[in-house]
Amino acid sequence: MNGVGAHFVLQREGFTLDAAFSAPAVGVTALFGPSGSGKTTLLRCIAGLERAAGSLHVNGEVWQNGKAFVPTHRRPIGFVFQEASLFPHLSVRANLEYGYKRTRPADRQVHLEQVLEWLGLSRLIGRSDPSSLSGGERQRVAIGRALLTSPRILLMDEPLAALDANSKLDILPYLERLHRKLEIPVLYVSHALDEVVRLADHLVLLQQGRVIACGALSETLSRLDLPTAHLDDAGAMIEAVVAQHDEAYSLTRLDFAGGSLWVGRVAQPPGTRVRARVLARDVSIAMQHPQASSITNILEARIDEICDEGADKVVVRMGIGSEHVLLSRITRRSRDLLDLKVGMPVYAQVKSVALMA
Repeated sequence: MNGVGAHFVLQREGFTLDAAFSAPAVGVTALFGPSGSGKTTLLRCIAGLERAAGSLHVNGEVWQNGKAFVPTHRRPIGFVFQEASLFPHLSVRANLEYGYKRTRPADRQVHLEQVLEWLGLSRLIGRSDPSSLSGGERQRVAIGRALLTSPRILLMDEPLAALDANSKLDILPYLERLHRKLEIPVLYVSHALDEVVRLADHLVLLQQGRVIACGALSETLSRLDLPTAHLDDAGAMIEAVVAQHDEAYSLTRLDFAGGSLWVGRVAQPPGTRVRARVLARDVSIAMQHPQASSITNILEARIDEICDEGADKVVVRMGIGSEHVLLSRITRRSRDLLDLKVGMPVYAQVKSVALMA
């Protein structure tokens, strides 16, 4: 069976992990949830660093079940922690080659030249002192070192959490590039929803040690029965294509199945696939197409679901075309004044769009 299938049960004082999930054989699966939900513990169980009851298979190989337990040193994993933890006595090159030299030649699937390209490390490889690197540079070297072990699965435990804002912005494009290049499953722990939306394809949502949802990112984010739809930065993700640049107004049109969105001018050429995020608080609803409005992104939609949120707000889930959805957070008063009902055709007015990648 390809992909990752896991079920772990672990009892600690004041905390119980009882989590089961599956993940695709290729792509980034985010383990997301509040602090204390069990994300890092689950990742450590997959690495074999925590001995928990349960089962684990990775792309057809059984690493753990009721009869067998493959120890950590025999699991072909790459593990990237919050702190880069480079060997201070080794040069950048020696840090990168550390795992590569300990991997049998027949098992080497990733090579130094590839890692240098993917992570932009060519100008750093000559550095003799890792402590002279910036935080983002150190983390890129740590990721490269993990990849050069040719792992069958890459585990990343909040790799951006220890970085400042500028370092995060520096490293994210390289993580996106890895997303496109790697042909192994990547499990990415994060408590930052914007990171998840930018990098992941699949979402495992944890709460109090249990998996409460597991599925495609865009579908799971928009489920109103899950807490992600009720966060302050709740919203929807849209996969789109750069269609046109309007140089006169420094704008770019993104096309997707269901409509188009205008965003600030982007550097990518027409035909480039991009990912856009639309927050629920940036979407309003109209019953008729506005005739004169400063909002230019207006999409035909239908109401799929309405969910009360506190005493004064509701969240409305709307279908856009056959493949995409938007969320809108409006007041209960607006819901009642418009007499919104499931199944109604409406117009979604999108005030702001964030281009994630």
